Amino acid sequence: MDTIEKVRAPEQVVISPPNFQRATLRLIGTSPYVQHRFSQKAQNMMEEKQRAGSRAAKNRKREARDFEEDYREASHISRDGWYGIPAPSFRNALISACRVAGFAMTRAKLSVFVEADGIDAVDGTPLIRLIGEPRALTMPVRNATGVADLRIRPIWEQWSCDLRLRWDGDQFSPADVVNLVSRAGLQVGIGEGRPDSPNSNGVGWGCWEVE
Repeated sequence: MDTIEKVRAPEQVVISPPNFQRATLRLIGTSPYVQHRFSQKAQNMMEEKQRAGSRAAKNRKREARDFEEDYREASHISRDGWYGIPAPSFRNALISACRVAGFAMTRAKLSVFVEADGIDAVDGTPLIRLIGEPRALTMPVRNATGVADLRIRPIWEQWSCDLRLRWDGDQFSPADVVNLVSRAGLQVGIGEGRPDSPNSNGVGWGCWEVE
């Protein structure tokens, strides 16, 4: 006797699209913003040394340091020629601010995003357009080996930017996102010397308020 197989009716699956919402916030710097991009020159020197291997230190003359070039290469500049702040630095600040705002950091990683205005002309880093003009700041520092050195970096004593945000509306409300941005500006910061620096307690740089 032949077995009769029952044919199931096709099952319809409905997938709801993510409830993404967007907003643009004007951020006004309340403390100086200091930038320190890892220069292309330093990357080239590292590559040259690694390619040379054991021959790298032999008969190598130490070149005179070009502080003006160090200053130029410490800045993030877009392909269109404007100064920019790395977009990931703002996203990292928002995620870090979850610790004091009562939100789960793991949820924020999947739900809150920063939309870039352009990319770095050298390394392709997504950038937020920075409003303001920098000046050179030379400071003594200590390398990881403890040796004293000088660093020249761009500093913006007055700065602002328009931060374009995208977030999952099923996870965060608009008020939640604005709260995160405000907390990040008051307690986390961006750039060198920020309050949430992983290597020090910072000097209070890179803070902002929401206009």
